Amino acid sequence: MRAGFVVSKAVGNAVVRNRVKRRLRHLMRDRLAPLPAGSLVVVRALPGAGEADHDELVRDLDAALRRLLGGTTP
Repeated sequence: MRAGFVVSKAVGNAVVRNRVKRRLRHLMRDRLAPLPAGSLVVVRALPGAGEADHDELVRDLDAALRRLLGGTTP
């Protein structure tokens, strides 16, 4: 399983974009196991991700993965 991250300039300057990527990468580590073998996932950070706190990122990422895996939508 592999994950890629897209964080555009709309999220913030280079420091903010890199921080968002690091935070998302850290959160995805624990969430890769339920994905089917050989999966490729691309996570796109929306502009608000630069100001989002940890709990918001967790909630949004988990909701997106639930939708991806066919679970219930929040």
